[in-house]
Amino acid sequence: MIVGIDIGSTTTKAVAMAADGILCRLKTRAIDAITSATGIIGKLTLEKEVQIREIERIIITGVGASKIHGDIFAIPTSKVDEITAIGQGALFLQQRERVLIANIGTGTAFIEATKERITHLGGTGIGGGTIIGLSKALLKTTDFAHIMKLAGKGELRQVDLLIGDITDARISFLNKEATAANFGKMLDTAHPEDIALGLINLTYQVIGMLAVFAAQGKGYDMVVVTGNGSNNRIGQNILGEISRLYPVSFEYPADAEYATAIGAALS
Repeated sequence: MIVGIDIGSTTTKAVAMAADGILCRLKTRAIDAITSATGIIGKLTLEKEVQIREIERIIITGVGASKIHGDIFAIPTSKVDEITAIGQGALFLQQRERVLIANIGTGTAFIEATKERITHLGGTGIGGGTIIGLSKALLKTTDFAHIMKLAGKGELRQVDLLIGDITDARISFLNKEATAANFGKMLDTAHPEDIALGLINLTYQVIGMLAVFAAQGKGYDMVVVTGNGSNNRIGQNILGEISRLYPVSFEYPADAEYATAIGAALS
């Protein structure tokens, strides 16, 4: 059994893999790199009934990997860079020869992965950290579940300037409901619910448009979404709206949030 661990800035994820595929997966909040790495192995043994002696090797990745020196619990431990792990994980999940990836974590990375090469195309500081940080300032909360609950009741017209607010005509292929400026209206009557939705809309519209530009530049008509942000249902709807404007679709494979840990285990 090989265990891949992705030590992120806010979340640590692990998967245990054997020759026939994924045996189990779990995640925990990141505290510090060492506590996260040792703690998640402890959770594997206690919650998933994995025996330490069954683990042949541990492969770590993510921003916290640089803090780990030496083996974990005397199990041979090695490292793989995060970009490689994301690419390998996405190729495994999609079972394709080449994929374009938007890995949404605290920020967002765009990666092209083929069987021969994994290339970091670039990225943006916009991601889950944007939602949390701005929510702390504007909504006085960093509880993501609460932010999502608020956003589910929000109304974008209260915060975003729409095409229909500035013209009666369509602009190019954009209809009146398209965003002209994120938070460009911000009415005095805006509620926390509206602001929460506006923050998620801002984040996923930026990610979605950058993904579209990357896809068009590289000749893809599909982007694989991985990372913690892949399972945000409101974010998925926003990316779906972008797909209706551009010939680029977004796919969310099962276990997408564990793609980096999976890629590490496969290294």
